[in-house]
Amino acid sequence: MKPHVSTRLPGSSRMKRLHRTIPLVGAVMISSGALVACASDSSSTSPVPDATSASTLQPPSTSPSPATSQPPLTGSTSVLAAAVIDPGDGGVYEPAIDPTNFTDVIDNPYLPMPVGARWLFEGESDGEVETVEITVTSERKDIMGVSTFVVRDTVMISGQLVEDTFDWFAQDADGNVWYFGEDVKNYEAGKLADTKGSWTAGVDGAMPGIVMAAEPVVGDPYRQEFLMGEAEDLMQYVDIGTALTVRAGTFDEVVTTHDWTPLEPDTVEEKAYARGVGKIREEKIAGGNGFAELVEFDVP
Repeated sequence: MKPHVSTRLPGSSRMKRLHRTIPLVGAVMISSGALVACASDSSSTSPVPDATSASTLQPPSTSPSPATSQPPLTGSTSVLAAAVIDPGDGGVYEPAIDPTNFTDVIDNPYLPMPVGARWLFEGESDGEVETVEITVTSERKDIMGVSTFVVRDTVMISGQLVEDTFDWFAQDADGNVWYFGEDVKNYEAGKLADTKGSWTAGVDGAMPGIVMAAEPVVGDPYRQEFLMGEAEDLMQYVDIGTALTVRAGTFDEVVTTHDWTPLEPDTVEEKAYARGVGKIREEKIAGGNGFAELVEFDVP
């Protein structure tokens, strides 16, 4: 996929560029000692989890209890480039999805998705101007028995379409927002190039993950998605309550995460979410340069 900054909702295919996303609780929450920052040997690669070494995790019935807090990813880019978020599940990730435990709305205060909501981001990736438009459509898609919301995400680089994706989200009864996959279409020179990055929960071993917890807690890490070798985004809350100004305005009570995937071990992204709005800024803080911030939005 193109190596530009990801402004998509968390857990989508573009850590696989600035990256997706990603993507959180109980079965999804990452174990204590999850964040490892190595200042030396940034060329080392992350190990492939042993799918036979861990017991099956079970999904939560309430909001997540915090894992042992780890220090935020701070310091030099060389340290960040070697950062690893270890899910601690040995590759055995099997959340039990109960369709009756999902609601008909997505109203998490840090990732609201009412039908008709729209966000416009602008930024820069590898010296080129990137524009991303995200819209919550009125369509629904049934995945693993859950009626998910269909969110369209289009990416333009220097005015040319490079990606047109449909993402699938749902919210459980506790208020956690789950990510169920994406239908990706990548374009080159105005023509469809491939569908790399596409995946659907429940197909070929893919599993959904939580991309926004009902109650974010600093230090809590989460698995946002899981399809071995294709969708392995992870995230950790690193700050809650900071004010942040972007082109769309100044926002208080901002939640900040660091996102990482073992598929791109040298890349780390920092993302900020504002109460009542959703994501407002994203920046690559290791593994390259790029940022995008919210320019305008309409959340009914």
